[in-house]
Amino acid sequence: MPEASARNLFKENALLIVAGVTSLVVVDILQLLIPRVTKHAIDDLTYLSPDASRLLHYALVILLLAAVIVVFRYVWRRCLIGASRKIERDLRDRLFFHLQTLDTAYFDKTPTGDLMARVTNDINNIRMASGFGLVALTDAVFLGTAAIGFMAYINVQLTLFSLIPMPLIVIFTRIFGRRMHRLYQDVQAAFSDMTEIVRERFSGIRVIKAFARQEAELARFEDVSARYIRRNIRLTKVTGTFFPMMVFFANVSTAIVLYIGGRQTITAVITAGDFVAFISYLGMLTWPMMAMGWVTNMIQRGRASLDRINQVLTAEPVIADAPDAVAVTGIHREIACEGVTFSYTNGGPPSLTDVSLTLPAGKTLFVLGPPGSGKTTLANLLARRYDPQAGRITIDGRDIRNLKIDDLCRLLTLMPQEPFLFSATIRENITFDPAVADDDPRLVAACRNAGLYKTIRTFPDGFDTLTGEKGVILSGGQKQRVALARAFYHRSPVLILDDPVSQVDPETADGIMDALGLVTRGKTVLLISHRPSMARFADNIIVLKEGRIIERGNHDELLREKGYYAQAWRIQQLEEGRDE
Repeated sequence: MPEASARNLFKENALLIVAGVTSLVVVDILQLLIPRVTKHAIDDLTYLSPDASRLLHYALVILLLAAVIVVFRYVWRRCLIGASRKIERDLRDRLFFHLQTLDTAYFDKTPTGDLMARVTNDINNIRMASGFGLVALTDAVFLGTAAIGFMAYINVQLTLFSLIPMPLIVIFTRIFGRRMHRLYQDVQAAFSDMTEIVRERFSGIRVIKAFARQEAELARFEDVSARYIRRNIRLTKVTGTFFPMMVFFANVSTAIVLYIGGRQTITAVITAGDFVAFISYLGMLTWPMMAMGWVTNMIQRGRASLDRINQVLTAEPVIADAPDAVAVTGIHREIACEGVTFSYTNGGPPSLTDVSLTLPAGKTLFVLGPPGSGKTTLANLLARRYDPQAGRITIDGRDIRNLKIDDLCRLLTLMPQEPFLFSATIRENITFDPAVADDDPRLVAACRNAGLYKTIRTFPDGFDTLTGEKGVILSGGQKQRVALARAFYHRSPVLILDDPVSQVDPETADGIMDALGLVTRGKTVLLISHRPSMARFADNIIVLKEGRIIERGNHDELLREKGYYAQAWRIQQLEEGRDE
């Protein structure tokens, strides 16, 4: 999290934090008064001077202090723990929002499991550091300092002796703190790896079972899990040394006080009441001394997690609005590619090389080519999921890098080759709105044109049928038609359809293609497919091979050229039992 964002989160909850810290300080002050009351009671008992009324007075004072402590302890817990929960919520919301601003390239190289670990486990560590960590830190500073002050009021010499272990605590805290911070980062990274392994294996559980890979995948998970445990054990060795060391130093102080303070009591340098009060204050000081280790542990864990959150929040999207980006509401002339070259990796082989084409407004361009020819890459570039390394893509002569991204998204709908369905109803997957009625004309028309409506009518729950994770209960063709209905429903002026009927039977595909000619009338369409028959209503056709355009023209022109398109057309005719 950028430093400014961290400050803003605390500023937004400043009143709660101030009220909580104030209440905590009040509790600490009241706790410091109880040993003073106990001192007077013990001195009276030592000198055999108390009467029943004075003892009752002391008891009532302690009860009153305890009652007030209860009230203020509730207040500080409500305020400080409540503030830490709000910080957790706000940080998670900011992280989720920021992730949505990052571009496709970021998610190409960042495992989903790693992001899940940051959104859950790392943010929880930050919450603990900003909640109980702040409480322990306040106690360590205020209660520890005040306890030393009261101890010095009783006897300065005894106080100095009792503080002999303190410099060692400071030194070891600094040494162990650095090591814990580094080890916590290693532990969190291992947790992210383990989360990603679990997420990916459960997502692909059907493949694992189909190929009987259960034992192999278990072995791989055990290896990752063992690495996570090893890193935790390395951390435990450090914390396991650090915490007992803090307890040992606290007990050294107690031993010093018992010996020296006991001698001073015997020689009447201090009273028995002073000695008991001193021991009580030392006990209060022992908690901050021990808490120093706990606070260090919690803060180092929170810092390590904060560093990991920072890595996400400081990531800048490559695809972003230019400072002078302009609005775009429609396409009036054409979409054009001018010498576009693109590679998914720096220095890697280009997926597209020097591609130039023009798609006039209201026209349909059909793209054909063998697998790996760059068809999907072209679709992704037009939708500005990526930017080309050379050349440019324009809409009405304006480079799309100078257009507002949100406007471009509203202008253009991309149906990807691999459709994604949310774990929701068919209705929500198409409309993103659960309130749309079954008989909504727009919804019905979109489903009819996608060849989906009759299928939905056969489901017992109709549009309310749950698709399951990634649409698992639907067939490949049904998922593809749901995605196609989604593209039709949202009625963007530009449609990019990447192999929209690749998983649909030929008869259904023909029906969809007939509807597609009507649905796309007046729209600007880029249609990608491996079926040349889908080019029958296209205004222009291009053929891609190895990232280059090798043919362009209309259906008749390309048949006469007898190139790749003509061969693909002839093969499809033979497969379907037809001939020209």
